Amino acid sequence: MLSGVILAGGENRRMNGELKALLPFAGRPLIVRQMERMSEVCDELIVVTNDPRPYLPIVDRSVRIISDFFEGHGPLGGLHAALSLAKYSSVWAVGCDMPFISSKAAELLLNRKLDGFEAAVPLVAGELYPLHGIYDRACAAAIEPLLRQGESKLSVLLRHMFWCELGDQFLYENGVDLSFVSSIKTLADYEAMKLKAV
Repeated sequence: MLSGVILAGGENRRMNGELKALLPFAGRPLIVRQMERMSEVCDELIVVTNDPRPYLPIVDRSVRIISDFFEGHGPLGGLHAALSLAKYSSVWAVGCDMPFISSKAAELLLNRKLDGFEAAVPLVAGELYPLHGIYDRACAAAIEPLLRQGESKLSVLLRHMFWCELGDQFLYENGVDLSFVSSIKTLADYEAMKLKAV
């Protein structure tokens, strides 16, 4: 059993204020594309946002929309809220700006996490991607003190938990397209990624 979480916060300053999650992508809003992928392996879907209104007409009624307990703490605050309220002990967390998320990668990461780790995170081209990681719900307890200290970055959490990485060679050999960690930061990124959409 797996909970899937889309972190849909942020101010979108480099996107002229447009909500990345609602950008058209392959004929539908990006967040709808993500939920379709996550539904392949997840038994629950959660969207974390401090303004649910734009999402209510778009997401299915079965999707839970929640807000941060600690506002203004970026992805770490969003992950804390998701882990605190998730139904299942393993949680797949992605950013709303990731158009190529992979349910296959999530399955492989989940299997690795279940070997006794608190989290499993992809390592692609030498870089860790805490977003698209699988986390144990119990990690919420490690996040709260970090939030109280003013932390907002997911990478800081990794210093406070027992986690493992899953490398790009293993992922690729198991049929994962390594673009799954790509994210839209700017309008130029968005235009380039739309050309690769399937």
